[in-house]
Amino acid sequence: MSGDALSPELERPYWRLQDEADAARPGGGGLSATRLLGRLAQAAVPLWQLLRAAAPRAGAGLLLSQLLVGAVSAAALLLSTRVLEPLLAGGSAAERLQAALPDLLGLAGLLALGLALESASARARAHLVPQLRRLAEERLFRASLQVDLAAFDDPGFYDQLHRARDRGVLHLEGALECALELLAGAIAVLAALLALAWLHALLPPLLLLVLMPQAWAVWSAARLQYASMATTVRLSRETEMMAELATQREAAAEIRAQQAPDFVIEAYARSADALRDHLVSLGLAEARRQSQGRWLAGAGLALTLAGLGLLLQAGALPLAAAGTAVLALRSASAALERLTRAAHELFEKSLYIADYQDFLRQAEQRRPACPQGALPAPAQPGTIRVEDLSFAYQPGRPVLQAINLEIQAGQTVALVGENGSGKTTLAKLLAGLYQPDRGRICWDGQDMAGFEAESRAERIAMVLQDPVRWPRSARDNVRIGRHTRPDPEDRALRAAARSARADEVVAGLPQGWDTVLSRYFRGGQDLSGGQWQRLAVARGLFRDAPLVIWDEPTAPLDARAEAAVYDSLRQLAAGRTVVLITHRLASVRAADRIFFMERGRLVEQGRHEELMALNGRYAELVRLQNRLHALPDTDMGATHD
Repeated sequence: MSGDALSPELERPYWRLQDEADAARPGGGGLSATRLLGRLAQAAVPLWQLLRAAAPRAGAGLLLSQLLVGAVSAAALLLSTRVLEPLLAGGSAAERLQAALPDLLGLAGLLALGLALESASARARAHLVPQLRRLAEERLFRASLQVDLAAFDDPGFYDQLHRARDRGVLHLEGALECALELLAGAIAVLAALLALAWLHALLPPLLLLVLMPQAWAVWSAARLQYASMATTVRLSRETEMMAELATQREAAAEIRAQQAPDFVIEAYARSADALRDHLVSLGLAEARRQSQGRWLAGAGLALTLAGLGLLLQAGALPLAAAGTAVLALRSASAALERLTRAAHELFEKSLYIADYQDFLRQAEQRRPACPQGALPAPAQPGTIRVEDLSFAYQPGRPVLQAINLEIQAGQTVALVGENGSGKTTLAKLLAGLYQPDRGRICWDGQDMAGFEAESRAERIAMVLQDPVRWPRSARDNVRIGRHTRPDPEDRALRAAARSARADEVVAGLPQGWDTVLSRYFRGGQDLSGGQWQRLAVARGLFRDAPLVIWDEPTAPLDARAEAAVYDSLRQLAAGRTVVLITHRLASVRAADRIFFMERGRLVEQGRHEELMALNGRYAELVRLQNRLHALPDTDMGATHD
């Protein structure tokens, strides 16, 4: 980040991608009434679906209680007329009170019933909101875990996932509250209108004279917020980014080492001041619209009261009914304020809920299809053959081209080459994590794409060069390699740890295998890069699969730990097929076959001695590494002209 300029990605608020799509449609753009209603429906439908799935009885009970509250409100307004009639009639106060007493008791009963329904509604909300969030998160996580790995290489998909996670789920919870407030407000306004219509046909139009200016004021404020939201989100994002940098544990060391605290504070202050000024300007504009709405509502109230006076003077409306009309006006006015505020907030949240829904739909389309007639993968593949394989992460930019190779059961083969040669990508294709764009990978003559995905994955163990640092116990960090594997008394787990020398790491932890490996938890511990790698190797060993793929498994380890891991690897190679990816050529001389890759192509293959005799690219890199480590060529078994 330099100066005050923001990158195009930051200036384009990520949640507004849906708005741009809307604007591209005929008649799109702007905040029209049709678009508002469409957005509200777009938020209400997934909310209702989640409610039905999370707690159908509680959801139905909540809706029923809201409807009953409205019915009770309308009945209370009508009954208040009957209460006012004897109170406003002639006679002594005692006589009037005695005449009104039955209806007063009925009104008190209705009010008590309304309070009981409100209390039941509050309890239902307390039950529903956590369940809604729980179900929404689970659906999101299930969808993200079931898509093919290639989806995560698509920037659009990955951005959409984080929009759904960071905003969509969060706003679903608030949207439920807004939807319930909107429903309650709408029912209260409708109850007032029905009660007034029962009293006199002219009363509902008089009520609208008061309500419409208030609705206009809120609508105008919503339009102002919508028009300014791009700026609000852009400035908020930059402010949040700098705030994250100032408080993140990962950034703390470098900020201090680079003497950058002042830079961070200045960058934060720039965007925070701009955001403050923008919000103040927006708030003043909204206050002006609300003030105009109040003046118009006051004028409408004056006209309404004048209308009530004329109806009273003409004898068309009893005095008691006029008193009820005034009560209905106050009730409907308060309800409309709730309704319009809730509708405004629900519209804003619908933008984020759309991200959530769009992600679920796209994730469903990105799930790997299970081929018809899929077969179980062989328990021990005899021959793995790669035939004319090509692959690209992005169209027109191939990473692998025309790869042909063969691996026999029980062999240890090595994929070597310089960085960017395609070794890791080929390993992921061999593991079935990606599907080739052209060509195929066969197990015993059968295309592995035709195997059941679960049974194929069961046959493979893979240790990556950047393993996940699971914020779980040390035991879970190893067991997750095959978490369903029965392991009485952790015998297999401990054996895998000893082979990877991860037992030495665990021995130094305060709670041993039960230590949580994350400093985000009280009593948790972090590990060095090499220690994490030892646990990852132990995880791969614990998986105990016939095909083992090791992608730079010892990159961060010291020489002693590396030697121990390779000793374990040689022991475990018996009866297994091993694919080793490494840039340390000293580690591959004992391999049954070495495949040397360059710029996505397989350019040399053979045993170590054969490749040294060929005196090609492999031999050149061997001699280069020898010189780097001050080793004679003979230490590598090198033979060249």
